[in-house]
Order: sequence, then C-alpha cells, then structure tokens
Amino acid sequence: MRRMPKAELDLARLPRHIAIIMDGNGRWAERHGVSHEEGHEAGAKSVRAVIEGCREIGIETLSLYAFSTENWKRSDREVNALFTLLSKYVHLEIENIHKEDIRVTIMGRRAGLSDRVLQDLDHCMNLTRNNKAMTVNVALNYGGRGEIVDAAKAFAADVASGKAVPAELDEDGFARYLYVPGLPELDLLIRTSGEMRVSNFMLWQLSYAEIVSMRVLWPDFRKRHLREAIAQYQARQRRFGGR
Repeated sequence: MRRMPKAELDLARLPRHIAIIMDGNGRWAERHGVSHEEGHEAGAKSVRAVIEGCREIGIETLSLYAFSTENWKRSDREVNALFTLLSKYVHLEIENIHKEDIRVTIMGRRAGLSDRVLQDLDHCMNLTRNNKAMTVNVALNYGGRGEIVDAAKAFAADVASGKAVPAELDEDGFARYLYVPGLPELDLLIRTSGEMRVSNFMLWQLSYAEIVSMRVLWPDFRKRHLREAIAQYQARQRRFGGR
C-alpha cells in the first residue's frame, strides 16, 4: 500500500472533539484469511495508535464507536470475543492511559452488560475520572436514537418530580440529559472502510460535524490516517448555516 505523505496540520485550528466509526475489522479478516475475532484483535492496535496520535497533537476529546446496540445481532461467538478483547484491552492499557493523564468515559446503556464488563468499565472511569489532558469516550452498547429516547425519559422523570419545567427546556438543557454531558461539540466524524453511513452514532452530537470517509479498513488505520482526516477537516469552510 502506498504511504500517504505526512499531512501538515494547523495546530491552532484542530478539532476539539473527534469521533470515529471503527469499521472494517471483518473485511480485513476475510482479506487476510483469518477469523473475525482476529480482525477485532488487529483493530485494537489501531485504537492504541489513534489515542496516541490524538494525545500527541492535543485533541481534547476522542469518541470511539466500540459496540452498538445493533451488534447484539452478531453470533454469540463474535460478541463474546469482542467483550473478552475489551476486558483484555482494559487490563493491558488502562495504567498507561492513566499515566498519560487521559480520562475515560463510557457512553451507552448499562443494561444487558455482564457484571464483569461493568466492573471493568467502572474501574476505568473511577481510576481516570480526575485526569485532564484528554478524554477518551467509548460508545459501548450504544445507539444514537436510544440515547435521545433515554434523555427524553430522564427529562420527563424530572418534570414529573418537579425538578424541570417543559417550557424552559432548550437545546443546551436537553444535552445535559445525554449519556455523557459536557463533552465539547463534535467537530469531526471519521468513518473507515469507505462507508458513508452514520450508523446510528451520536445523532444529536453530529448536527454540525464535518464527516470524513476513508477507504482504509480499521485495523490498518494509523496516525498518518488520523492526520490526513484532520487535514481534510481543516481544508473545509465551516459556516454553520451562514455565508
């Protein structure tokens, strides 16, 4: 594969918040004649690379689409392999992530996750909750429509208990009911493998995000691809509805 030239970035105009739909593990595995489980294992190396790349150039928040609510439709073997890999990654990487002053947040529904997975996730969040250099936000058992529905239910509960008034609700107020409130506005959404769908990911947050689709499969994604996506973002004019 031809190597990309190193993208020159304007460090004064970096996106504050990047999200990535990590697509292509299965196709990578099929191309290399290995199991889908091995494809996911290869994809974990790209997670490490992109976190390092964002930390090095000063990205404030990175959101990663790790497991969607629709992914439960996959075979039990593949689902179990994904969560086993998650547990392995947590135990191998969390101390290094903590040393780098990176905070970990989890975005998604807890219902349906095993006790072991929940313990691993809580450990990550508790250990890193006071870190300041960067936030890695992991979408796990996540769906964008479900997040909006859950936010609406939480707001309705506050109305019923007298803590909120419907007439006073605005967009900023509603955003406080999302799974991880307080994240910066999403500036850049990257999807690997060349697909053009947003796949029910961060539907509320991506309202004004720039979208970059890259043909590279996720297990082959490295820092140079991250820089190329940011360079594409910086080449665009963001008008937010204006001229």
